[in-house]
Formats: sequence, structure tokens, C-alpha cells
Amino acid sequence: MTRRDLLPLLLAMLLALLPLYGAAVQPLEFKDTAEEQRFQHLTRQLRCLVCQNQNLADSDAGLAGDLRREVFEQLRAGKSDDEIKQYLVSRYSQFVLYDPPLSGSTWLLWFGPLLALLVGAGVVTVIVRRRAANAATAPQTRGPAHEEEDW
Repeated sequence: MTRRDLLPLLLAMLLALLPLYGAAVQPLEFKDTAEEQRFQHLTRQLRCLVCQNQNLADSDAGLAGDLRREVFEQLRAGKSDDEIKQYLVSRYSQFVLYDPPLSGSTWLLWFGPLLALLVGAGVVTVIVRRRAANAATAPQTRGPAHEEEDW
């Protein structure tokens, strides 16, 4: 291969790396470790609106990055954690909170799993009792006449 043949290959490789530069995460510059820890604590309490099962701190989604920057800007503006949460709730509803507070609209979220577990346990109990009652009252049909059917 000559130098002339390598030039298009090298150019193609460099162009292939270009999207990685655009996807690079822009680090946030914190004043001190206390501000960074506050930011990390706050972003762990907020849900990624795209991923739904990840908090803002762990999500790689583009919207999560935008929300992290919004939280950072509000931290820098001197707002408290509650003010920042309230601002995000007013824009995105209580869904943005990773652990929404107990209220009339979220009681099913908090107690729904326990309710489902109790209903399931009740159904299993009813089924087991019916089978036990049917087995106790059913006549015994197994005997010497049916021994040929068993393998």
C-alpha cells in the first residue's frame, strides 16, 4: 500500500471518530466538594423522564443531561433543594420525583404492591382450601381395578 492509498483510509477513520466528540459529556465545574455532594444527592432523588427506572445521576439519556444542567444552574442561582424540586414538579409533575410524597394521587403507588400481594395470597388460599375440600369429599376411585393404568 502506498501513502496515497492510506490517506483516504486515515481520513475515513478520523471521520468515524467525529460523532464520539459530539457525544462527549461536558463536565460540570463545582465550586467545592460540598456543592458537588449536594448536586449528587439531589440528582439521585430525581427520576429520568426517559429511562423511568433510573435517577438523573445514573442516566445517560440526553434529557437527563439537560435536567442535570438545569439542576446545576439552579444550585448556582442559590435555590434550595426543595425549591429546585418544586420547580421540576411544576414542569414535569410528581413523576420527576424518584420517591414521590404520599398523597391522594400516589397512595396506589405506595400501597399498590402490598394490596396486590394480599389479593394474590387470598386467591391462593381460596384455591388451596377448595382443592383440599374437593379431595376430602371425592370418592376414592383408585383401587385394584385401576392398577393397570398406572405405569
